[in-house]
Amino acid sequence: MIIHIVAGGPVEYIPELRKVHQDNVVWVGVDRGVHYLLEENITPFKAFGDFDSVTEVELSEMKSRLKDINIFPSEKNETDTEIAMNWAIKQKPTSIVLFGVTGGRLDHFLGNVQLLIKGIESGIPIKICDKQNLLYLKQEGVYSFKKRQDYPYISFLPVTATVTALTLEGVKYPLKNRNIKWGDTLCISNELDNEIGTFSFKDGILMVIRSRD
Repeated sequence: MIIHIVAGGPVEYIPELRKVHQDNVVWVGVDRGVHYLLEENITPFKAFGDFDSVTEVELSEMKSRLKDINIFPSEKNETDTEIAMNWAIKQKPTSIVLFGVTGGRLDHFLGNVQLLIKGIESGIPIKICDKQNLLYLKQEGVYSFKKRQDYPYISFLPVTATVTALTLEGVKYPLKNRNIKWGDTLCISNELDNEIGTFSFKDGILMVIRSRD
């Protein structure tokens, strides 16, 4: 089972959800993200939020079309997206993908990026996806990645204060056992030379971003 969570970020950043729909995907809507799903004729399995970003008419439609809608007060200790994420992790899916969490307010965007740490803690792969980027975190280890025409660029940024012994192979700008730290832009915007590349590091948490032009 794969869980796709659609939050209420600016709709222009969200890819066509029908194109990423699969039989084994469970859709979850968050606040205005529920409206986005219904507009795509996708009925979410669950919905979460305070729904302060939808109209009364839109909320009434959601209530009439959904079997499971969870409404929370606007004043709470977690964002709507974190509430949905916590529920998703408890279902023990094979992976989680977040849509509608980029663009708009920077505080929400940065908070959503930090939610990816929950994937490290739970052992469940979690990605952020929008029209231009795929973003995920990795712990120390050795990883391979394929050339993708839709996401030709790849960047690496440290999440922890330092990532040690980062090695990049099969790429236009290779690297060997280099320590990178917060504030370094050394590993921004690389490209694959081969069909498959590898990256490895010994300690820390690394953010990987695949991007379009």
